[in-house]
Amino acid sequence: MQTQLKIKKNTSLYMEEQNILDCIIVGSGPSGFTAAIYAARADLKPELYTGLEPGGQLTTTTEVDNFPGYANGVTGPEMMIDLQKQAERFDTKVHYEMITKTEFSNEVGGIHKLWAGKKELFAKTVIISTGATAKYLGLDDEKKYSGGGVSACATCDGFFYKGKDVIVVGGGDTAAEEATYLAKLCKHVTILVRKGEFRASKAMIHRVDNTENITVLFHHELIGIEGENSLVERAVVINNETNEESKIDVHGIFIAIGHKPNTDIFKDQLTTDENGYLVTDSKSTRTNFPGIFAAGDVQDHIYRQAITAAGSGCMAAMDAEKYLGELENKPKDYIEYN
Repeated sequence: MQTQLKIKKNTSLYMEEQNILDCIIVGSGPSGFTAAIYAARADLKPELYTGLEPGGQLTTTTEVDNFPGYANGVTGPEMMIDLQKQAERFDTKVHYEMITKTEFSNEVGGIHKLWAGKKELFAKTVIISTGATAKYLGLDDEKKYSGGGVSACATCDGFFYKGKDVIVVGGGDTAAEEATYLAKLCKHVTILVRKGEFRASKAMIHRVDNTENITVLFHHELIGIEGENSLVERAVVINNETNEESKIDVHGIFIAIGHKPNTDIFKDQLTTDENGYLVTDSKSTRTNFPGIFAAGDVQDHIYRQAITAAGSGCMAAMDAEKYLGELENKPKDYIEYN
């Protein structure tokens, strides 16, 4: 069912100020840069704000072998440079700044206001591509061995541990899913569960229990990592019931305790789910505010892959282009907005 929302005649839709942009993209990474490529080619003249981590999570990934078009693989940072160059080729303006505040209009055709520090920005459409951040335990060793055996994505990095022993840290559905995926590739998988039972669903627990090369250690926590040349060789664990420490020889350690979507500055205005991910309309990237679209891991807690993020970035740019086109072509008392 379509809802008809009125546009006031004095709305900013009819303003011609040069400082009102057609499209601002908040966040980089595959979704942000892909959105920029499509928006720029549609002559929306997008301006992209990278945030504190230009390129997103992929900048912490060494080898990317599952993104189409790179026959010999590519590093995460190299791929982000390629995507940025492609976006800039079509005159996307890239700002190495962080959006710190937003004030979105809830009227169709309204102008959205954003701040990059003290700088005020105005746009007819906004594409949010701020992603999600993997949760880690907070150990210094996690940073030391990042890219050398510590990962937060089995689908991304599991291939590199084919035939080797690995550890998965976590007790929820994510950990169970990561472990059963890795069990198909690795020689043996050990799951460290801090408590005395899983938090995972019964279906996922059943899958773990029925996978022969998975061992579950309840009441165990990772407290350290050892290795040479920044490559993981051993995990230091503790039994939190007996306080007994031990070491496990492994080549990979997968932290699977969840992700935090980067939505803090939006969630007072935009609808989020119980975990903080932005909610978009089915089969589109539209949020609950007209002219605001979300792409990538900020609204996807299921797939979380570079290629799916890029795909949704394309969708967001096309949705933004359609929205602007409908406004331009229907200067009536109302337009239809699903």
